[in-house]
Amino acid sequence: MHRQAVFFFTALAACAVPAAGQEVPQRRWLAGDHHVHSIYSARYTPDPARPDQPPPPIVGGDSSHTIEMNAQMARRHGLNWMVSTDHGGPNHAELNHARAWPDVVAARRAVPGLVLFYGMEFDVPGGEHASLILPIGAAERDALRGIERGYGKRELFPADPARNTKPRMIEALRYMAGLADPPVVIGNHPSRTAKGLGIWGQHAPEEYRAWHAAAPRVTIGMEGAPGHQAARPKPGLDTAHGSRGLYGGYPTMGGFDQMVATLGGGWDALLGQGLHWTITATSDSHGHWREGGADFWPGEYAKTWVFAAPTSPDILDGLRAGRVFVATGGLIEQLDVTAAASGRKAAMGDTLAVKQGDEMIVTIRFRPAGSANAAGAVPRVDHVDLIAGDVTLGVGDRNPSAKMVRRFTARDWRRDGKDLVVEHRMPASAAGGYLRVRGTSTPEGEPVPDVAGEDPWQDLWFYSNPVYWNG
Repeated sequence: MHRQAVFFFTALAACAVPAAGQEVPQRRWLAGDHHVHSIYSARYTPDPARPDQPPPPIVGGDSSHTIEMNAQMARRHGLNWMVSTDHGGPNHAELNHARAWPDVVAARRAVPGLVLFYGMEFDVPGGEHASLILPIGAAERDALRGIERGYGKRELFPADPARNTKPRMIEALRYMAGLADPPVVIGNHPSRTAKGLGIWGQHAPEEYRAWHAAAPRVTIGMEGAPGHQAARPKPGLDTAHGSRGLYGGYPTMGGFDQMVATLGGGWDALLGQGLHWTITATSDSHGHWREGGADFWPGEYAKTWVFAAPTSPDILDGLRAGRVFVATGGLIEQLDVTAAASGRKAAMGDTLAVKQGDEMIVTIRFRPAGSANAAGAVPRVDHVDLIAGDVTLGVGDRNPSAKMVRRFTARDWRRDGKDLVVEHRMPASAAGGYLRVRGTSTPEGEPVPDVAGEDPWQDLWFYSNPVYWNG
């Protein structure tokens, strides 16, 4: 058997789901990034002399980083898992199949300390992009080719307008849900095309609700903090290319998408409609800022932390279950949020069953930075906010019930070893609800719109995913 194939099937065995009765490795917080580009995010330049022929892919045209280089830098910056996600053009499915997948297998061999997923930045029909994460297994190579061939909006030449519609995306998600081992899909840079605060561009909260309804175990959330956080203004480029996230219509807020950063906004609207909707943070690495690009390396600035065993199935299970928090600039290293009532307890992603009149005890435990971040500084948490909202099942892009329950500062928390802990008691609304936590290195009461050229290392935030309760 070929040496590469031997390695591949050995990797499959290491990532297999534990058999009944087999001890599951202990879960812990694992840092990752699901949005990373390589040389296979090709460019496509039509040949004026051959307008009837599909343009060939220019490998390295959109990123000069190999998959192995990305994996090595991810480990250097503290990541435990990463997804290689290249976007497409005409016949990109074959480029992925023939060249990107073998490079993923080689990178797994070269960087064994990293759980490396194969996937792509899916060219969303009727929209922008989404990270598509394939479960590691014998089917991953062909599964991705089937999805991209059948539904990638830029795959055909000449372009087929029928492939570039929002109903076509729903078809794609249903197809993915029907696979024997379905992937995970996470919406990327949700409000990058928004024209103003709450004035949506290509994606609105209700569209994500439709995605989730079509394939709830496939579509699990969206980027809360997009990549391209190292963007700086440059002569000859428009405002978007100098702004964090390359958001040109309405800026990020504290580096986070307005759907997440706005209290009572798009994320709260989805949660208030009963969705278990998870947010993440990524690098969207194409070109490093030291090379003249707008990006940090995977894990250099933003991390998505998943509470999981260090196996590919449990990392995907953690994403699906919402056992996730996100942080920028190394502001914190761990975060646990729990709610307890009547002898029961729930953590991030869980649902707490409450009774009429129950009082919940909310415990927030976080581990502040213990060492310098990639900018050479040890960041400090200024305050932590506890936010809660009702599940009203109302349709819309706002949730007016979402509110800040309490703000905690250093005088409120106690030290427990390396961790800082705060507790709060609050009633549980009979209709059901959710609570979530955010914190920052700044004194800002609410995240403010980012300005082009600001220093992202001076504006750090973390967000928990929700703990839910039902009456």
